[in-house]
Amino acid sequence: MNQHVSLRPVTMDDLPVFFVHQLDPEATKLAAFPSRDRDAFFTHWTTNILGNPAAVNRTILAGDQVAGNIGAWTDAASNDRLIGYWIGREFWGRGIASAAMSQFLRIESTRPLSARVARHNLGSIRVLEKAGFARVGEDALSLPSGARVEEFIYFLAA
Repeated sequence: MNQHVSLRPVTMDDLPVFFVHQLDPEATKLAAFPSRDRDAFFTHWTTNILGNPAAVNRTILAGDQVAGNIGAWTDAASNDRLIGYWIGREFWGRGIASAAMSQFLRIESTRPLSARVARHNLGSIRVLEKAGFARVGEDALSLPSGARVEEFIYFLAA
């Protein structure tokens, strides 16, 4: 990694960058999560993410560039505390996600912490395992398109 990675609170100015990141077809394949149109994306972020007082979210910076976002929230159905992140493809393969995860885990102190990752997303699997998450199970979900995605469940206990 040749760039300094840092985290800061998400600002409204970050959302257009995040929007472009989630439009990338290669990223949506790896994440097994469909992109949202502009209105749905901004509504989701302002209501469900920034508008959720129990969520903790940060913008990931590589140098002075917005590289992505990372956050934790409590799932309403299961009451599990979950973590997720999204890195723009132009920042992949540089250790940015691993550095951001390490920093974020010092901010988000809730344990246990869970993560779900598509079985084919080897990069994110490496990021989670490097951060100390252990694979504890498997599941599958159906996307709105009807496609079925196999995923691994990871757990960080301490």
